Amino acid sequence: MNLYRHIPFLKEVLKYSFTAFGGPQGHFGMMLKTFVEKRNDISKEELMDYISFCQMLPGPSSTQTITLIGYKRGGVSLALATLLIWILPAATMMGSLSFLVTYFGTKDIQTNLFKYVQPMAVGFLIYAAYITMRISVKHIATYSIMLGALAVTILLRSPWVFPVLIVLGGIISNFSDKRIPEIGKPKKPIKWINLWGFLMIFLAAGIFSELARLQHWHSARVFNLFENFYRFGSFVFGGGHALIPMMYEQYVLRPEHLQIGQYFSTAEFLTGAGMVNAIPGPVFSMCTYVGAMSMSQFGAQAQLIGAIVATIGVFLPSIMLLFFFFPIYQNIKQYTVIFRALEGIHAVVVGIMWASGYILFSSIEPFEWTNLVVVAITFALLMYSKIPAPLVVVGWLLLGAAL
Repeated sequence: MNLYRHIPFLKEVLKYSFTAFGGPQGHFGMMLKTFVEKRNDISKEELMDYISFCQMLPGPSSTQTITLIGYKRGGVSLALATLLIWILPAATMMGSLSFLVTYFGTKDIQTNLFKYVQPMAVGFLIYAAYITMRISVKHIATYSIMLGALAVTILLRSPWVFPVLIVLGGIISNFSDKRIPEIGKPKKPIKWINLWGFLMIFLAAGIFSELARLQHWHSARVFNLFENFYRFGSFVFGGGHALIPMMYEQYVLRPEHLQIGQYFSTAEFLTGAGMVNAIPGPVFSMCTYVGAMSMSQFGAQAQLIGAIVATIGVFLPSIMLLFFFFPIYQNIKQYTVIFRALEGIHAVVVGIMWASGYILFSSIEPFEWTNLVVVAITFALLMYSKIPAPLVVVGWLLLGAAL
């Protein structure tokens, strides 16, 4: 496929990759503003459907969603180009941070530039939740499902809450028998090679990682890194924030416990965990930083290899699963039970968005009333003005830098 005719779309993806703050839920507000309202690449209903589907899969949900937008516009080639443009800026920033930390330390890596990033991200998230609620929540049953999902997400705060709530929402909405799917749509071909490829790489990564460890290969840590991050990308639900404590256990606490030599310090890990919340792009880019820091003691070239291996390892399985399951999802939507389940699933996703806004806002420290003002102004600009979303982001960054 000729990607040349899709250059305007890819330029917009690049712009989005530099201005999408706030983690997966926060990203959806900018997707809505950019790819639905500004460009009409997809409809609001399609975006809601993509978001709901990606919440059911392991891996980075916002990455999978933007990849599906590219897939809808131009097939697999454009989807892969979209994926690369989306992840490269954040991965480059986090990889560069690892070199700064390695060679200059952690003391001076702070700036007011990101002072208003978190409350701004909450504003984007509230905007997305409000718009999607108007699309997907239309009667008392779906309002009840939405409010239930909101309460459970706030109270339990576990990444496993997401898939469980989605299944429950689908079951509950099936008690209504008033909706039937549109019959007769052509079925999508299922690419089994994606599933077999995923399983073969998973098996090979485990075998080579264990051989490298037992036989003390010179490059053993590279094989271990790929296996670790491929496994993370295969099984982690809840986005990058759910992955961070797992990486802390794997790369900071476990080496200390086993007395095999520290990969890097807690302070260095927390520097990366803090900075990933202040940069645009996928939170999974934290893996780039961790992979690089894990190899830092072997020199700059090894550090770069660690960053690349970790990035490929964590994003590859989720994308392979995405391309395998999406045609299946499109096909089974024609079955009445699945079609009816979608109404409840969409309501659950809206509830999770509202809860994520509350959790993200309550995590801002120290609490300042000005943060409420930032949230309100961001929401108002998105809702009632024609100011492009990237300019809203740039405005808050400049204001933070000026203070």
